[in-house]
Amino acid sequence: MSESSFARFGREYVPGDVLFREGDSGDVMFVIQSGAVRITKSVAGEDKVLAVLGPGEFVGEMAILNGKPRNATATVSEPSRCLVIDAWKLGTMLQRDAEIALRLLKKLAKRLDAANSLVEILMHRDPKARVMLALARHAEAFGEETSEGIRLRSSPADIAREVDVEQEIVDGVMARLRRLKLLSYGPPAPAAIVVTDMRRFRDFIEFLDMPQKFGGES
Repeated sequence: MSESSFARFGREYVPGDVLFREGDSGDVMFVIQSGAVRITKSVAGEDKVLAVLGPGEFVGEMAILNGKPRNATATVSEPSRCLVIDAWKLGTMLQRDAEIALRLLKKLAKRLDAANSLVEILMHRDPKARVMLALARHAEAFGEETSEGIRLRSSPADIAREVDVEQEIVDGVMARLRRLKLLSYGPPAPAAIVVTDMRRFRDFIEFLDMPQKFGGES
């Protein structure tokens, strides 16, 4: 996006800025140009992290499309630049550019897959498996490709809250995955989680899950 376009439709945000809150009415959506936005939902009085979205992602489009209140809260987690689009502008863009409409549909389908995946993860009886599956979910649905692997924008604490697992268990699982060189901590933040090899990581999860599928213990 050119600087002139950003001057017309863009805004800059700092960590802690709230783009919208759960329950708010919504007449604008956001396209993240740089930075990251954390999406949370209140469940039983606790905020659960549904996703941490980065550049190229849409935020808040559902309130425009279905006319219902916001179903989650969006909070800026890294210095960010976003394109702010109102309902009229979105309608015009979708009518004029089929590629934009297709991209939006693909994003919505990907979000639905990620939501269904989270439901399946929460039904898993093994807390360690829930942690590994959650890491895989964040890597595949919201991760950023880097030279070191797929960087997650979610923190270990986010993962623990998301799948209802004690922080100690999350730390133990991640330590084991680091020893197996399936996980590392990398830039830009010292604590950024990086899945070093997504294929091997998925193979490892399937290997551990085999005993359970055949009636044994994982």
